Amino acid sequence: MNFEEHAAKPLLKAAGIAVPEGRYVRTAVDAAAAQQAVGPCVVKAQVPTGKRGKAGGIKTADTPEDAQDVTEKILGMEIAGHIVEGVLVEGRSDIAREFYAAIMNDSASKGPLVIFSTEGGMDIEDVAAETPDKIKRAAVDIRDGFDAGAAAAMLAGLDLGEAKSAIAEALDRLYNAYIANDAELLEINPLALTPDGSLVALDCKYVMDDSAIKRHQDLAENGTPDQLTKLEARGEEAVIKYIELDGDIGILANGAGLTMTTMDVVRHHGGKPANFCEIGGEAYTKAHTALEMVLDKPGVKSLVVNFCGAFARCEVMMDGLLNAWDDLTPDIPVFFSIAGTGDKEAIAMLKDRLGLEPYPDMDAASKAAVDAAK
Repeated sequence: MNFEEHAAKPLLKAAGIAVPEGRYVRTAVDAAAAQQAVGPCVVKAQVPTGKRGKAGGIKTADTPEDAQDVTEKILGMEIAGHIVEGVLVEGRSDIAREFYAAIMNDSASKGPLVIFSTEGGMDIEDVAAETPDKIKRAAVDIRDGFDAGAAAAMLAGLDLGEAKSAIAEALDRLYNAYIANDAELLEINPLALTPDGSLVALDCKYVMDDSAIKRHQDLAENGTPDQLTKLEARGEEAVIKYIELDGDIGILANGAGLTMTTMDVVRHHGGKPANFCEIGGEAYTKAHTALEMVLDKPGVKSLVVNFCGAFARCEVMMDGLLNAWDDLTPDIPVFFSIAGTGDKEAIAMLKDRLGLEPYPDMDAASKAAVDAAK
């Protein structure tokens, strides 16, 4: 779950990281009142995405009238598919230097990754591409944790002057907030150094692990659920996990792990999955809806069906899929991989009703689907 800046910054403040005084408002009149409270300010569109400034969603205001005027312009804007419904009116800070700091889940090290850069206020991807020596990374073993000492060692070699110890302490506090709030990502960009030597977080991005929402119901109330496409909304309504992607090879498998593995194999062979759609668990009885969603994605050129029977038997899933096939009459090539409980019965049904032979494994079926899509 994503959080807008105004909902993320209280986590930093609670962890002991300074943030500017600010007010979240939803009307231009309230923005004017907020400016009176905080003084010269920045008015920021509140949407769960980056690049708000480039889209015109961040403006300065020196008077209440300025704040009201720019808020009227910002409210209702569309930024990366999100309509702006509120703004953060935040006091301006004097800035001597800008840094980047983040803790995120790292698939490579299978744990938290601490990232710091002297080039704050920029897209970190651009910094990584243009000046990679200005980024420091530290993979964390969660059994050992991360503290100010580890942060100081990580920062070695960077020109931070007298700010080094304060930055190390800030990274320690950021890590603690990341752990306490079950974050997938907790990012400050920029982390500003003021002329008096203090640090203040001028922006914050927080993404909570969805599996932790039940543990943080109070936080989740302030979160921003992901925007769903029409197909994804259909999947949610039908209690089928469907994620729309930008490829042209449909994927239908039972179980999230098997589905993701099938997607990886398709990519390995040079293809691009059109979707994630799994019909494991209770969803295995909903083959008609699942197949219809996979086929309704524009541009799908081929389909991989990967069944591995366990609790959901292959012949039960195959019967549902073939009944759906008879009704929907797809005109794209389909490639099957079938193994596990009930596989012999399922293979016999496939041969009898579609005249098709399954491939020996998911690798062969996925490669055939990639070749067919080309």
